[in-house]
Amino acid sequence: METITDPRLLIAILVPLLGAGLIMVTGRRPNLREGVTLLAAVTLFGTVISLIPDILAGRTFTWTLVELLPGLSFTLRADPLSMVFALTASSLWILAVFYSAGYMRGLGERSQTRFGTCFALALFGAIGCALSDNLLTLYLFYEIVSITTYPLVAHHQDREGYAGGRKYLAYLTVTAKALVLPAMVLLYVLNGNLDFAHDSASGVLSEGVHRWVVTGLYIAFLIGFAKNGLMPLHQWLPGAMVAPTPVSALLHAVAVVKVGVFATVRVMLYIFGTETMADLNLGLPTAWFVSITIIIASLIALGKDDLKARLAFSTVSQLAYIVLGVALLTPYGIAGGLIHIANHAFAKITLFFCAGAIYVGAHRKKISEMGGLGRAMPWTFAAFAIASLSMIGVPGVAGFISKWHLLLGAWDAGSMGLILVLLTSTLLNAAYFGPIVYHGFFGEQTAESSDPPVREASPLIVVPLIITAILSVLIGIFPGFFMQFVQLVLP
Repeated sequence: METITDPRLLIAILVPLLGAGLIMVTGRRPNLREGVTLLAAVTLFGTVISLIPDILAGRTFTWTLVELLPGLSFTLRADPLSMVFALTASSLWILAVFYSAGYMRGLGERSQTRFGTCFALALFGAIGCALSDNLLTLYLFYEIVSITTYPLVAHHQDREGYAGGRKYLAYLTVTAKALVLPAMVLLYVLNGNLDFAHDSASGVLSEGVHRWVVTGLYIAFLIGFAKNGLMPLHQWLPGAMVAPTPVSALLHAVAVVKVGVFATVRVMLYIFGTETMADLNLGLPTAWFVSITIIIASLIALGKDDLKARLAFSTVSQLAYIVLGVALLTPYGIAGGLIHIANHAFAKITLFFCAGAIYVGAHRKKISEMGGLGRAMPWTFAAFAIASLSMIGVPGVAGFISKWHLLLGAWDAGSMGLILVLLTSTLLNAAYFGPIVYHGFFGEQTAESSDPPVREASPLIVVPLIITAILSVLIGIFPGFFMQFVQLVLP
């Protein structure tokens, strides 16, 4: 594989960083501020897509920011796995710009400049994670995402917001410092560097390292990257739902949880590698461990009447699919897990966009109060229905591609138990999404939900959610775009 030094990687991380600075400068002129945000988002997306032809041709790009010690540097890298995350995050940022402008202005939210600045800084951290060439760089940008999203979670600056923000920051920073950081130090002592391997099979640890040391490192990384939402360190995620809906969409689809699960699978594949994981029998035990999250989070979601809370626990469950797929250590399983990074993102951001549109148009948060709203808000509920089908895994929508590959991967791994887990979770997905859509279109409208009159939110809110719903369908019908990068990752 040819490796090329290319400044476009530096440009990719500088664009959202410079965008954040310009957002602060233009804060008193809202239209100019939103224009600057959009320009930054489009520029980032254009920079990322410019890498596609060379990545597909088998080239890898790198750019060293600074070398601290031999084998220890801040270095960027673009490879096929990077592209899955970077393309997803950069494309969805464009739509989130329009949606956030409509939502924040429509509700008269305060501190919109701070919101836009932190949003851009979160994308800076997310893209940095996507383009990290080693664990040190990944850790740096992982922490940047944690810090810059705290003001977003606590945006309302009330008791509930500060409580959610404290829980959010405590879970994510303490686990990273208590587990990931020491594991990195030990890995550097053992290996002499923190670089990722060039392929997903071999890993970087030598055969002379004791198996229990390798297993301990693996567990520390798996649990320490708590943004992946795995139980029992998942409570920060539903607690962060006190934030405005655009923040929830950012947390669940674009940046935070995707950073966590991306960091997890990057370490699984490019620090340990499929061969080491298979030799130490780490694969299926990991798959069974995350299966607990898949089932329990789905059961909890069933009992939530608050729409955003139900979506939050759905995210906890869906993220575990990604780790499960990689842990299967089969080509189909790994492909299903990695493609779900993108497939889940487009569907979940649609669902949160719809939740925000329902709140703006009907001032409703409770599912029990949404009977008949679909007739008054047909575009919003149609998009919600499409995204729900993707989460369930119905053919023709993006989520089906993920679940089909996961089922084939579990079959190849010879685990009928995991196949049963995946099928059970699909039924649970249908159980907690189906009633929302049904009652929205066919339920009786309550007196409270008809006064004031219910109507669709502004086009700035509705058009982005329609686009993301359409993209979920297109990815389901034409999965080849993201799958071509995934195929290059497979061992």
